[in-house]
Amino acid sequence: MRQRLCPDLAIDLGTANTLVIVQGEGIVLNEPSVVALHKGTRRVMGRGAAVGKLARQMLGRTPDSITAVRPLKDGVITDFELCEVMLRYFIQKASRHVRGMHPRVVIAVPGGITPVEKRAVFNSAERAGAGRVFLIEESRAAGIGAGLPIAEPIASMVCDIGGGTSDVAILSLSEVVVSESVRVAGDEFDEAIVEYMKQHFSLRIGEQTAELIKLKLGNAYPLDQELTSEVRGLDTISGVPRKAVVTSEEIREALKPPLEEIVNCVKATIEKCKPELVADIVDTGLVLTGGGALLRGLDRLMHEQLGIPVRVADEPLFTVARGAAICLEHLNQWQDRFDTGERAA
Repeated sequence: MRQRLCPDLAIDLGTANTLVIVQGEGIVLNEPSVVALHKGTRRVMGRGAAVGKLARQMLGRTPDSITAVRPLKDGVITDFELCEVMLRYFIQKASRHVRGMHPRVVIAVPGGITPVEKRAVFNSAERAGAGRVFLIEESRAAGIGAGLPIAEPIASMVCDIGGGTSDVAILSLSEVVVSESVRVAGDEFDEAIVEYMKQHFSLRIGEQTAELIKLKLGNAYPLDQELTSEVRGLDTISGVPRKAVVTSEEIREALKPPLEEIVNCVKATIEKCKPELVADIVDTGLVLTGGGALLRGLDRLMHEQLGIPVRVADEPLFTVARGAAICLEHLNQWQDRFDTGERAA
C-alpha cells in the first residue's frame, strides 16, 4: 500500500545530468543538473520551471537578466540552496505521493566525497522532500547495474566516467575492496576542447559547442576513418565570428591529457589491489560505465594501456541509476552497506 501511495526513488545525482527511477516504473526522469535564476537574486525563474532541460538550453545564451547555474561541480554540491531547489523539482516531477508521506530515496554519489559533502547531500535531499535517505557509492551502483558478479569471491572491476568525476573500484563479496576517484571526467573533456580550439585555432567557443564537438568527433583511439566537422566561434584576434574545420585526430590530441589522468587512476587502483584479485582481473577485465564510456575507442585505449579485457556496459548512461534501483528493490539486503545520515554526521 505504501509503495502505491508513495513509491521509493533511486537517484543518480550527477554533475551533468540527474536520473530518477521510480520503483517498479523504471527511469522516469533524465534531465540536466542546471537551474536558471534571475541575475543578482536567488529566485528561480518560472517557479521552478527553468530547471533541467530548459535551464540547460539557456547555458551560454542568457541575457543579462538571467543566469544559468549548475549546483554541482566535480560530483559534489557547490550551491546547497540551488541543489535543494533542483532536487525538490525533480522529486516532485518524478513521484506521486500523498500529503504527509515522503519517499525513501537511494542516491548514488562519488566514492571520493568527504563526510561533510555527504552531509550536504543528506540535508539537500531531506529538505527537498525525501523521507529516509541512503547513499551508495557510484562505483558499487555501477557494478550492480552492469550485472557484475560482485557478491561472489572474485574480483569485478568497474570505471564510471561521469560528468564531474571518474570512479574506479574493484569489488568482491559485495564490498568495495579498493577504490580511487579522480575529479576528471566529461566536463574536463569539454574544457580541454575549449582550450585546444583557443590555442590552435584562435577560436573561442562555449561549453555547449565543445560538447557537440565531443559527440561528433570525440575519440580516444585512432579511427578506421577519421572524421571532420565545421565549428563556429569567435576569432580571438579579430573579434569577429568565423568558422574552422576540425578533425577527429585533433580532438583526440585535445583529449589526451584528461584521458591520461583517468588511465593513471585505473592503474593506481590495480596497484593497490592484492595479487589474488589482480589475477582475477586479468580474466574478468574492466567494465566502463557513465557517459564518458561512450567516447569512441576508449575501450581500445584502455585495453592497450592496461593489458586486460575492457568492455563498455550496456546503456552506460543508465548503469549507475539502474544499480541504485536494484539496491532499492532489495533494501533490507543492502541497507547495512549504505551510508545513512548517522554515518555521515
